[in-house]
Amino acid sequence: MVEPAKPFTPPIEVSPDNPCPFLRGLVGEGFVKGGTVPLGTLSKTIGAASGETGWRKVKAQFEIYQVALIANGLSPWRLLKSWWSGAQLDHLRNGPLDKHGAGSRILDEHARVHEGEIDRLASFGRDYPDPCGGVERGLNEAEITTYMRANFERADNKRWYYPILMKGEWPVLLRIMGKGSGKNRYLSVAEVRTLFERRKFPSRIVQRLADQPAPSRGQRVLRGFVKAVAVLALLVVAAVVAVAEFPNQVRAILPTKLQAVLPPPLPALPQTNTAYWLDQNWSLEDRHWFHHVSQGTATFPVPYAWFVALEQPTLNLFFRNGMLKDSAYLERFGFIPSPQTIHTDETTLRRYGYANTYDAAQPVASSGLWKTPVENVDGLPVGFARLTGVVDPASGRREDDKIGLTCAACHTGHIRYKGIDVRFDGGPAMTDLKKLELVTGLSIVYTWKLPTRFKRFADRVLGAGASDVERKELKQRLGEVGQFLLDWQGKYDKTIEGKKQKDTEEGFGRLDALNRIGNQVFSQDFALSGIDGFEKNLHAQDAPVSFPPIWTVPWFKFAQYDASIEQPLIRNAGEALGVTALLNLSNDYAADKLFRSSVSLQDLEWIEHLLAGKDTLAEKKFSGLQAPKWPSQLFGDSAWKIEGKRVEKGRKIYAEMCAGCHLGPINDAEYHDDNPQKMFWSSSHWEDSGSSKVLNPVQIPVSEIKTDPAQADVLTNRTVEVPGFLNVKPAQQLAQWWGCKGLTDKAEMPYSLALMTVVDLVARKWMNEAKMTDEQQKAWWGARQNCPNPASPPPRYRTRPLNGIWATAPYLHNGSVPSLYWLLKPAAERPKSFCLGARDFDPKQVGFAVVDGEKCATGETRFITTWPDGSAVNGNSVGGHSFEGEPGAQRPPGVIGRGFRDDEERYDLIEYLKTL
Repeated sequence: MVEPAKPFTPPIEVSPDNPCPFLRGLVGEGFVKGGTVPLGTLSKTIGAASGETGWRKVKAQFEIYQVALIANGLSPWRLLKSWWSGAQLDHLRNGPLDKHGAGSRILDEHARVHEGEIDRLASFGRDYPDPCGGVERGLNEAEITTYMRANFERADNKRWYYPILMKGEWPVLLRIMGKGSGKNRYLSVAEVRTLFERRKFPSRIVQRLADQPAPSRGQRVLRGFVKAVAVLALLVVAAVVAVAEFPNQVRAILPTKLQAVLPPPLPALPQTNTAYWLDQNWSLEDRHWFHHVSQGTATFPVPYAWFVALEQPTLNLFFRNGMLKDSAYLERFGFIPSPQTIHTDETTLRRYGYANTYDAAQPVASSGLWKTPVENVDGLPVGFARLTGVVDPASGRREDDKIGLTCAACHTGHIRYKGIDVRFDGGPAMTDLKKLELVTGLSIVYTWKLPTRFKRFADRVLGAGASDVERKELKQRLGEVGQFLLDWQGKYDKTIEGKKQKDTEEGFGRLDALNRIGNQVFSQDFALSGIDGFEKNLHAQDAPVSFPPIWTVPWFKFAQYDASIEQPLIRNAGEALGVTALLNLSNDYAADKLFRSSVSLQDLEWIEHLLAGKDTLAEKKFSGLQAPKWPSQLFGDSAWKIEGKRVEKGRKIYAEMCAGCHLGPINDAEYHDDNPQKMFWSSSHWEDSGSSKVLNPVQIPVSEIKTDPAQADVLTNRTVEVPGFLNVKPAQQLAQWWGCKGLTDKAEMPYSLALMTVVDLVARKWMNEAKMTDEQQKAWWGARQNCPNPASPPPRYRTRPLNGIWATAPYLHNGSVPSLYWLLKPAAERPKSFCLGARDFDPKQVGFAVVDGEKCATGETRFITTWPDGSAVNGNSVGGHSFEGEPGAQRPPGVIGRGFRDDEERYDLIEYLKTL
């Protein structure tokens, strides 16, 4: 082994962490400074040393620039630093270009030259004629390739990219310092030795570098300007990439207007290992029909074929956007996946939670009742329905199929627990319809505005062979929809700001249904009918409520939280109008076409019967959709097992503290034996209704219960105006049809009376055009009236039986209390800020275990009681329905029962409530 020579000490010291022989020569001879060298200076200097001219010189400089850019690191920060400041020549060792023993090994980590390795280099070459005379040892391109391959093979530490790095070393040195030309161009071993040992270049290279002209002042200014422009361009590109690829991470620092054009963040889709639908006395056919039958709504403002052709409103630069219709995407809004058909194999049914749902034989299908077939060919989630046979209610023109939400979208619930998804009909959905509304609008506008996205959309809708004329017409129609949405949002924002109102975030599991219905029927439907000026009827969406459970509801005299509407057809048709059924309110057509709509009154009637079942009051049970039972059989977790001793204690607490308002339990024989005076089925709240009975639940004034008053105030305080040609006169018409008394007609009428009257007119128009006889219409209306609730004083809230209460979190009508545990605590102690969206169910607290003020995961929505300025958020009070104080003590408004002695007593009652 030849001992390494002592290092030569040149006039300028070179760091041992600069292992590149050529760069060491540049530093040692003073052509560049040690340390950090600007990339432009480095590439220009090496380009000059190459002796190339013209575009070859530019090419050489560009290649050198690329290599130098990554020399000190590949992280975004290091690349940006290298681009801005330059390559750090004293930090090249152990960087991306260091091959860790797979290179020549001529220079060790202490910058000592190993002569033996130079001799090894020479052994791969041969003698070449020196252009200046004589013969010397050298290596041509092929011999250098062989040398590099041998270096790679002897290395212990091999990386696949080392051969790529090698191409930027010896071959480049050959191009710069080589002698001769063509195949006889060679790299002199003697010159390589001098370069390594003394950091000295051959005189011809020195001359090239010495002849390099210094840049003029103008050139320096121009270079500075170009660099500044490049920085700005880079920042713009970085901003575009950040907004497109990481919108949720950068949203907070973006201007408000830019945030408005980005899709709202969504929770990640939780993994579902197993799914189950609970047995609720419906057959598989009934369930699937309910999930996808249309109510006649066109919730989405585009035809069905357009909706399934829209892409998600993401701005991906590197990946193709997913489709808006993708079930996995819509599930992130809280929807439940549904199969294309139930007539499929067991594996598919099991995946959707349908197989092994029932322990015994399935209930008899009610398919003999309903006749409308349903389809779900695009595999849309529960609650999405295709509206076929669409006719414009004003012109009578045949329209494209539409897509809308059915009542299952809001009244089908599910809970998650450790990868198991438990699903049930009639329960409150955990959806965020506001986010879906925003995303759909953005998807339409993006498709309209972005050419490449529109081309893909047009190919899906029209086919790839569609003509330019067809595409132009499609874009015009899409643009009309997009422009209407933009204009309408502007009108809404302006009106709400002018009224000094403010929206309350609805979030997952809540919706301001009453104000939305009013805005749709008394403002947007007028605009869609060509009637201007009724933006004044708009009201902020500031009274959100939890989606109410609908099992047992057909047997209630009043279904709404505020006990405002008695008539079932009016209740259901009004909901359909609010979810955007087509409605003609235009005076541009014959008067006999007014109040025509796409509402499917027949399907609404069938849905009501499916929910209600038969009148079996004599048998003391409900036969329609039944409340889901606590699913302890689905979990091996001990937290789901019912504790019998706690149930016994809880039963007594229920009789003491709950039965006064919620009546006795529906299905507990032991309770009825112990409390015959508080039996549900013999309660005085059952009233005659024609040949049947309905339950008129306990109604409590808001001033007494003290829960949030916003929802009850909507129909009590909100007023609207309607055009005179519609001849909407609630006092006169409701008195004529139903015998309602004590009403007066005014130009500015109570929203409640206006809605009752308009929906009544729509229903009567449908029945008359369906040529129903008076007897048939009378049977459909039934015995319940379409009159204001005579109970006094309003505003009020009604109670309901607590069957299935475990499956209806969060609690209170406005969804302000996350679990039964917190509902049984004093109101002042309840969480004031918590998150909802994709969290697991808590079987102990029964609901959602939250921490006050907790940090929300991406896409979750936060329930808050106060705005940042400390003012109360309308609709979001957590007060009322409170248990506090001593037994027998006088109770102030809002307190409905004594305080619980401790958590054990609370959990006793909770255990009993699980069994209802």
